[in-house]
Amino acid sequence: MKIYGDIQSGNCYKIKLLCSLLGIQHEWIHVDIMAGGTGTDAFLAKNPNGKIPLLELDDGRCLSESNAILNFLADGSDLLPTDAYGLAKVQQWQFFEQYSHEPYIAVARFIARYLGLPDDRRTEYEAKQAGGHKALTVMEQQLSAAPYLAGDSLSTADISLYGYTHVAHEGGFDLSLYPAVLAWIDRIAKHPNYTGMV
Repeated sequence: MKIYGDIQSGNCYKIKLLCSLLGIQHEWIHVDIMAGGTGTDAFLAKNPNGKIPLLELDDGRCLSESNAILNFLADGSDLLPTDAYGLAKVQQWQFFEQYSHEPYIAVARFIARYLGLPDDRRTEYEAKQAGGHKALTVMEQQLSAAPYLAGDSLSTADISLYGYTHVAHEGGFDLSLYPAVLAWIDRIAKHPNYTGMV
């Protein structure tokens, strides 16, 4: 299988992390989004939405959207519950990641890290801070009560949120305000077969 992505993107990195944790062999194909790599005819033929990450199976079928890819690859492993409620709890956190977390933390990080915090984006960057802290507060509350987001064991819910949370400081978020989140980050980083973003 092939995975198209940028390892510095949290949405792409979480796929790389899952593959490392589960020992999934794959070919990683770097796509430079800043150079228009997702807008080529060849890429758009695989994902008309023009976004990474993208999974291409050996039979040519393609799958996009990071959390869909995570759950597909984790199927049958300990990282994805099989009971309906457990699976729904994982998906609850993954929807939270895409709608209440990523639009603030990931965008602030993109403006700062990828664009260099230009003056014409500073107001937008600052506007993302409140939403990001709200998301981190929700995570802090959950992780103060349980070791992982969906319960007592690591799941794809954690991998989904870990991608951008562990580098949230690059978007201006002070993670020292969230000790339970920091402890969770440390637990994941100590997991066997862990691989870092760099």
